[in-house]
Amino acid sequence: MLTLETSIENLTKVGKTVASRLQNLGIFNVLDLLNYYPFRYDDFSTLKKIKDLQPGDIATVKGKIELLANKRSFKKKMFITECFLSDETGSIKATWFAQPFIAKVLKNGDEVYFSGKVDGDLFNHYLKNPSYEKVSDQTTHTARLVPIYAATEGISQKQLRFLIKQALSVVDLIEDDLPEQIKTFWQLIDLTRALKQIHFPENKAELEQARTRLKFNELLGWHLQNILLKKDVQESLAAPIQFNEEQTKKLVNNLSFQLTDAQRKSAWQILIDMAKTKPMNRLLEGDVGAGKTVVAALAIANAGLNGFQSALLAPTEILAFQHFLAFKEILGPLNLNVALLTRSKGQVFNTADNAPTTLSKAKLLKTIANGEIQLVIGTQALLEDKVIFNKLGLAVIDEQHRFGVEQRQKLREKSGDPATTPHFLSMTATPIPRTLALTWYGDLDISVLDELPPDRKKPITQLFSPNKRNQAYEFILEKIKEGRQAFIICPLIEESDKLGVKSATEEYQKLKEEIFPQLNIGLLHGKLKPKEKDRIMAEFAGGQTDILVATSVVEVGVNVPNASVMIIESAERFGLAQLHQFRGRVNRSRHQAYCLLFTASQAEKSLNRLNTLVNCYDGFKLAEEDLKQRGAGNLLGLQQSGVWNFKLASFADTNLLEQTKKAADLIASDYPEFMQRLKDTTVIHPE
Repeated sequence: MLTLETSIENLTKVGKTVASRLQNLGIFNVLDLLNYYPFRYDDFSTLKKIKDLQPGDIATVKGKIELLANKRSFKKKMFITECFLSDETGSIKATWFAQPFIAKVLKNGDEVYFSGKVDGDLFNHYLKNPSYEKVSDQTTHTARLVPIYAATEGISQKQLRFLIKQALSVVDLIEDDLPEQIKTFWQLIDLTRALKQIHFPENKAELEQARTRLKFNELLGWHLQNILLKKDVQESLAAPIQFNEEQTKKLVNNLSFQLTDAQRKSAWQILIDMAKTKPMNRLLEGDVGAGKTVVAALAIANAGLNGFQSALLAPTEILAFQHFLAFKEILGPLNLNVALLTRSKGQVFNTADNAPTTLSKAKLLKTIANGEIQLVIGTQALLEDKVIFNKLGLAVIDEQHRFGVEQRQKLREKSGDPATTPHFLSMTATPIPRTLALTWYGDLDISVLDELPPDRKKPITQLFSPNKRNQAYEFILEKIKEGRQAFIICPLIEESDKLGVKSATEEYQKLKEEIFPQLNIGLLHGKLKPKEKDRIMAEFAGGQTDILVATSVVEVGVNVPNASVMIIESAERFGLAQLHQFRGRVNRSRHQAYCLLFTASQAEKSLNRLNTLVNCYDGFKLAEEDLKQRGAGNLLGLQQSGVWNFKLASFADTNLLEQTKKAADLIASDYPEFMQRLKDTTVIHPE
């Protein structure tokens, strides 16, 4: 007897090989099958008579099979299966390639549905590789809206539909615990009906209702988890960290620049939060180059001056090392010990010393546990169980969207005192419109750095057509001779004829062999191993590489002040917010920065959008425009973040976002049993 927990191996026509392939899709049991939604549908619901078919039609015809036979292609020696399908209005030929088994499945005289596209011309048209199914009351592959799933090698669409039909036999075992008041008020269908209709919709109206209900569930879950997170923080205790005015002023006066008003305001908000007995849970959101590191340093300094340790978690070794050097300079006037802990490095310095000392991992872990280190900067190595803090008062995460909640929770649990939770500061350089940020970061208070240092020059941004490429190369060479460095960003790793856009490997080879053979050129992309990425970035940051050809991996977390020129290939393929992030990589110093956007597109919409970037340098305004044009999923980079696995919903569903926020607030206040059940049975923000 099937249950929701029944292993996939126990289903009909599933052996170990098929089970292994399904597991590669994340399908391990019946419930996983039910939650494996189609990504699109073939509309074969239109039933036509054979005489009415026209080339290009996508339709379903019903008739009887005649003259069914296999034959071999003379040239390619491939099996071709052919037959004629006849109804009362005429007949049409159907052809399948390399599927000889069809002649065993279907027989002459069978009454069937054929669904697919009509090929050929007006006088000789036929059905090419149509889907087929014997006539019955319940069709699966034809004569309906047919679901299409993300598949893998060795798993066909027919197999997936067959297995999901089996799973749907026990869909009623899924408990729909959404309160009736919520379903009635927002006119939502039952969960079981939604699951049936998302897989095999009776019509488009039923499909839309199913999508709405399942999207509602996903967005509601997001809001409810944020409420639980916020409640958990509010119920926790933190050790108060008092503001040391004298030493903080000393630190600020020693800076080589003046703080902006936005930095002062944000730093004050953070310091006030840290003085409370409730843990701070704040996001510091700032445009590229707005000075988040200095604001975080003021918080870290006050923690150290109060006898507490701080931990700063960075997504990459190169960024961790950049922070290590930056904090040495910023915290110079204070007597604080700062450590770097990554998989490959263990170093420590006192801010008053000249050079860091390399320690063994064992020695470094011991000094952290003893409380001798006031600030530990590191990668995910910080989260390992063997890293024990003596008195962790402040946890800081840079580029926080690169980490899941479980990772952030691990850091929170390292206070050294089970009765208290560290204050928590997240940082992100991704500018997000405030209305969306309040939803996306619903469990966090938000501080915004919305101004750049006064001496920072705006990057000169220009739009180029491909015929100006040599001019751009000459400009790069000129700047490199002046001592600067350059980025060249490409949308793809490998060449793609289908997309017709530049790839990083293609551009790297061309530059290295033809354009700049005299220069040192590096290549960076997401398929490289972490150590290789760090080596390449370290060489670029150290000035050994003149030009770095890269994909979007350089979007965040790369600080090379000497790089002042960036070329972005096929710029129309990126969103405004992402392009602005790229541009920020060459706006890290007092050198004039240049961003050259190349596009072969002649589409008015694309050109207008790129010209918006040329004329605007405000990341928040660009994010607002991106939200209007491309949706929140693109803006936030949800495809890469891994923060929340929405299958159907996105933050572009603005109406549903508002509705589910209201529903979440109502459930949190009026349905305590529901909230307790959610807290007991779910993983917060599953990765």
